[in-house]
Amino acid sequence: MDFSPFNDIHEKIEAGERLTFEDGLRLYRTHDLALLGSLAQRVRRKLNGERVFYSVNLHLNHTNVCVLRCLFCAFARRPGEEGGYAFSVEEIQDRVRQGIEKWNINEVHIVGGHNPELGLDYYIQMMKGIREVKDSIYIKALTAPEIDDIAKREAMSWRDVLVELKQAGLDGMPGGGAEIFAPKIRQKICKDKITAEEWLAIHEIAHELDLRTNATMLYGHIETDEDRVDHVLRLRELQDKTHGFYSFIPLAYNAENTPMGKLGEAGGFLDLKVYAVSRLLFDNIPHLKAHWITTGLKMGQVALSFGIDDLGGTNLNEKIVHDAGSETPVDLSARELERLIRDAGYEPCLVDSSYEYVGR
Repeated sequence: MDFSPFNDIHEKIEAGERLTFEDGLRLYRTHDLALLGSLAQRVRRKLNGERVFYSVNLHLNHTNVCVLRCLFCAFARRPGEEGGYAFSVEEIQDRVRQGIEKWNINEVHIVGGHNPELGLDYYIQMMKGIREVKDSIYIKALTAPEIDDIAKREAMSWRDVLVELKQAGLDGMPGGGAEIFAPKIRQKICKDKITAEEWLAIHEIAHELDLRTNATMLYGHIETDEDRVDHVLRLRELQDKTHGFYSFIPLAYNAENTPMGKLGEAGGFLDLKVYAVSRLLFDNIPHLKAHWITTGLKMGQVALSFGIDDLGGTNLNEKIVHDAGSETPVDLSARELERLIRDAGYEPCLVDSSYEYVGR
């Protein structure tokens, strides 16, 4: 294939050289999706061959009560507001038990609001309660902003909170709350949330404690090409230091029912561009995940030809994205996910978030 006008970038990729900020901008500003996909696939195949990873995971959005007001969020309710809820530990155990019996889940993904009524003890009992139901299940729980919220209310350090949670059963952390690191954009869309520096610091501590994590980026709202490249390179810099990120997950902004509304919202062209450019810039994070519940199953299949090697999980009972207007399934079966992967020409591999091989 003719890679002009990106022959220099192609040569860097073949030589294993790191791409720069300027390289990232050039890639974002091309309209040649076929070329971007071809370049990204060269990296993807070097790292993961034809394998596509997925998990059978249950989403537990344990509370929607939140003191923050992020403009992109349709999920949160203020304390005392109608529609607010918080699951008891017993309710969480029941949902995990049902997930095991009905779908044979191998992972629980837990994120929720900043609920001032839920202290550290609640989360410790949550972890222990899930372990009582199934000791071997992978528990991926609580974003960096949630860790910060617990720490502030308990007058503890981030490290001490994470140590307590790990001892109770926490295996790893999701990558939520990163949104976009650019300060001006962050001030507009999530001014009450922790800063980019704080998000990175919490994940660095988690990595030091041998809690592996994911990283995310919310795109398709009011950010620029420069903001996206900067976000990725800041994550790449931390990964150089800690080697603690398992995967990077670009999250497309869903606008329905959010305070921010349809100021942006990504289309398929931008989705594929973000996947490909991210894969090319990340030379040190092994996996790139398409969160198909934000883009749809068909786009998820196409993404596998643009650097994506992980379609995420079955995402059973996910609420946050669906409250923002996603019309994707909430109970996709493992068999259907495997079929979608095979139909796209790839080999499905069942794993948990540690990428420990479970089966096909």
